[in-house]
Amino acid sequence: MAEKIESLKDIKSAAKASKAASTSETAARKPNRDKQGRSYATGKRKDAVARVWIKPGKGNITINEKSIDQYFARPVLKMIINQPFEITNRVNEFDVICTVKGGGLSGQAGAIKHGISKALNEYEPELRAVLKKAGFLTRDDRVVERKKFGKAKARRSYQFSKR
Repeated sequence: MAEKIESLKDIKSAAKASKAASTSETAARKPNRDKQGRSYATGKRKDAVARVWIKPGKGNITINEKSIDQYFARPVLKMIINQPFEITNRVNEFDVICTVKGGGLSGQAGAIKHGISKALNEYEPELRAVLKKAGFLTRDDRVVERKKFGKAKARRSYQFSKR
C-alpha cells in the first residue's frame, strides 16, 4: 500500500482504483491451454466429480471411454451436457474427453456440464460473461440431506400407532 488511508474519501478512492485494476485484469485474461491445445476443468454436482478436457474438433463427446450415446441413453441428459455449447454457439466445434465418478446419471450429467463450462471458460475467456449469466460456472451445491436418528429417512417419521 503506497497511499495512507485516513478518511472515508480515501477508502472510496482506493476501492475505485482496485476495481479499475481488477476489470483491466479480466479483460486481458489469456487462454489456459496445454501443449496439445486442450483445456482442463473439474466439474461437480451432488456426489459426482467429472474431469473434463476440451480441444478443437468435430463435436465428439467421450465419457469414461464410451460415446455419449452409449453412456447416457436418455435424451434429457445429452441435452444437459450440450447446453454450454449451445448457449455459446460452439456446437460441434470441440471434442470433449471426460472421466466421471460417483453419483447417479443425473448428477454425472450435471458434473460434466459444469466441467465443460469451466473448460470453455479456460479455452476462451471471452465466453465467461455468457456462461456466468446462464449460471453454468456456479457449482450447484445441493446434496442429499443426511438421515437423522429416530427417523425413517432425513425427515420421514415412522408410522404412528395409537395402540
